[in-house]
Amino acid sequence: MIRRREFVMLLGGAAAAWPPVARAQPPAGKLVKIGVLVPPLFPAVEGLRQGFRELGYIENQNLRLEYRWADGPADRFNGVASELVGLRVDAIVSFSTPASLAAQRATRTIPIVMAAVGDPVGSRLVASLVRPGGNVTGFASVSPELEVKRLELMTQLLPNLKSVGLLWNPTNAPVAIAEAAVRQTAQRLGFAVVSVGVGSEAEFDSGFRELRQARPDGVLVLTDPMLLNHQQQIITFMGDARLPAMYAHQDTAKAGGLLSYGAYYVALFRRAAGYVDKILNGATPGDLPVQQPERLQLVINLKTAAALGLEVPTMLLARADEVIE
Repeated sequence: MIRRREFVMLLGGAAAAWPPVARAQPPAGKLVKIGVLVPPLFPAVEGLRQGFRELGYIENQNLRLEYRWADGPADRFNGVASELVGLRVDAIVSFSTPASLAAQRATRTIPIVMAAVGDPVGSRLVASLVRPGGNVTGFASVSPELEVKRLELMTQLLPNLKSVGLLWNPTNAPVAIAEAAVRQTAQRLGFAVVSVGVGSEAEFDSGFRELRQARPDGVLVLTDPMLLNHQQQIITFMGDARLPAMYAHQDTAKAGGLLSYGAYYVALFRRAAGYVDKILNGATPGDLPVQQPERLQLVINLKTAAALGLEVPTMLLARADEVIE
């Protein structure tokens, strides 16, 4: 594994060298309970634990993290979000727009910190990025512009690209907006577009059949927690069908996907811990602005490229933050 730009990642307890989080003091003499609403087995949540440790929180002493997750259709988050409210947690940290909306439906009083969402204003999670209002704030990590940027990177990898497939979840409203943006951009550039919506686990087989029959030159897998939960299934299909695919999450490229480009989610979760700490020490969620990622990460898997018979251009390799050999 080669690191082209120096990133130091904390996963599973490895040392990290992130900028220090602004220090406050955990509320004295109190066990703080934080609900965590994330995809199953999501490694980036380690950033949340690291952020709390840096701020003086010690799990099972003055901090308890209550994890809940859901898979499949977005409405499955409603029940687990209600569970967290029933536990009388002091705050909820959510990942993805469906999870954050479910948390918002479950409570208008418990603070909610979004570790990463799509369009928080368009989804009505917040009134504005500068002044969110209400009980929700956090970080926005997905935008139509970012999905279009992934298309641009794909054209650098595949200079003879003439058709592009889009694999996306139509039940996730911000993803639908992003799909429209990238589809229109692709068509304007003269590419044929094969848009395949997969809204549940039951729809993967038909979606895969459509992609296999259409055989686009490359596939963009749009950002979505349900698709992330099934990343290995998608990676396996793309390999078997010999379809070059680009993803949003760096973990997908590390798991065998061809390449990924998106937010560094470990760092976003770490920053979310800082926002929770501010709120526990008296800040109002509605007064804390929704922030954007400080950096985006490009990961290229040369093993997968070789298996697909692809040669990655030198200029694209030079841009990569991490290259897996």
